[in-house]
Amino acid sequence: MPFFDTLQQHTAAERAALFSVPVIRDALAGTASLEAYVAFLAQAYHHVRHTVPLMMACGARLPSRLEWLRGAVCEYIEEEYGHERWILDDIRACGGDPQQVAASRPALPIELMVAYLYDTIARGNPVGLFGMVNVLEGTSIALATQAAGSLQSSLGLPDQAFSYLSSHGALDQDHMATYRSLMNRLDQPDDQQAVIDAANVVYRLYTAMFEQLPRAAQPEARHAFA
Repeated sequence: MPFFDTLQQHTAAERAALFSVPVIRDALAGTASLEAYVAFLAQAYHHVRHTVPLMMACGARLPSRLEWLRGAVCEYIEEEYGHERWILDDIRACGGDPQQVAASRPALPIELMVAYLYDTIARGNPVGLFGMVNVLEGTSIALATQAAGSLQSSLGLPDQAFSYLSSHGALDQDHMATYRSLMNRLDQPDDQQAVIDAANVVYRLYTAMFEQLPRAAQPEARHAFA
């Protein structure tokens, strides 16, 4: 079995747990609240701003036998640079305060997720970072293709409020096709296991983040996530 398919098989339970979170079901049905969407964007900002630094750290730590993967990392860095600014623009278009979000601390699951990924690169196998790619890009494709349009309609928001999510729908579909081919070139069991392990950890932490998002407009939830 190609490794990409093995990866999906070994992360199926964690992926199902993520997509069973009520606020995710709300988003896919187009019934999530504005507060939940802005809270999601705030947390997305806090991990997306680390994407390029994480990829740079990963590229620096890859062994010479994975030079082909380092080249792919370089291309990914170029494509991902600056995307956190799109999220701040979306927050502004939703009526939120992008400066307040940029100055805030992430929710604990995102703080732990980012720290885990840096630690995996520094002390473990840097190839594990590609477990994150599997989770975050797969999730953003689902949200972009199934949720963005209906959410925009139900919330009455302008196109400018969905630049990150909508652009990542098409972009991440291209990325996932490339990602599949890259993962299928991994032939060392240690590298494969590092990707599986990291994907499962990221799924669990990402699920925990979504579980904390507000399902209805509750003022007390706003300061925890905005």
